Amino acid sequence: MELIQVGERTYYIKNPTNIGIYKIDDNNVYLIDTGNDKDAGKKILKIIEGEGWNVKGIISTHSNADHIGGNKVIQDRTNCKIFASSIEKDFIEHPILEPSFLYGGYPFNDLRNKFLLARESMVTPIDDNLPEGLEYFSLKGHFFDMIGIKTSDNIYFLADSLFSEETIHKYHLFFIYDVKEFLYTLDYLSTLNGKLYIPSHSAAISDISSLIELNRNKIKEIMDKIYNICKRGVTFEEIVKEIFDEYHLMMNANQYVLIGSTVKSYLSYLYDEAKISYEFIDNKMIWKQV
Repeated sequence: MELIQVGERTYYIKNPTNIGIYKIDDNNVYLIDTGNDKDAGKKILKIIEGEGWNVKGIISTHSNADHIGGNKVIQDRTNCKIFASSIEKDFIEHPILEPSFLYGGYPFNDLRNKFLLARESMVTPIDDNLPEGLEYFSLKGHFFDMIGIKTSDNIYFLADSLFSEETIHKYHLFFIYDVKEFLYTLDYLSTLNGKLYIPSHSAAISDISSLIELNRNKIKEIMDKIYNICKRGVTFEEIVKEIFDEYHLMMNANQYVLIGSTVKSYLSYLYDEAKISYEFIDNKMIWKQV
């Protein structure tokens, strides 16, 4: 982990899930997300304490385990408050909801891991509770009610609203809950005028226009592939297999629920746009082009 200053009061810790830091005064800071597990939380605390700071609060952009994994250990050690929006608050306080939602039932043991199941922490609704110098804004699409944060230094923390070029070229698919909202969010991001943008899983960047287009084009590519697969009438399982085969991805339990859920979101979008329909044949749900 590396601490990088990007504004008078704004810092971030370079990490697989970037961690935002905002100084509300000389001694106290707010964190933006906390990484994927308690070890990440401990490392964050070591950096914070090394600077002589105290953690006053944590803003969780959304409830995915890789963003809230350090919440509990930091809250337990500092007694700080954690802030999140609407349904994300419920998922953070009841983290079993994430693997249950992704699987569509009670998650079997292999899904109850730190990548999908964080430890619970107590959350305060974000509402108007942020200190001066911090603003939150909606970034729906990746998850239910994800938010981003703007600091007084005109730095934007963009959570999982944009994925890096490396991630897109390597994995092609990234988790999306609501395709339509994700596309709306990309449109919104193009209106921002910040000094620097920090997505959670990408390097800090001063111009996000090309990254927005890369994300949008990949979504269109995936959408077209799923639409074309549906030409002959297929089950969900057949669609998932073809997508994995097409991109040479390796199936495991985590990938099955994450990418499987994303494929279902694409199917919902195509259905709502009247591009595909479904019927039941021999007790199998068959997706097909309209």
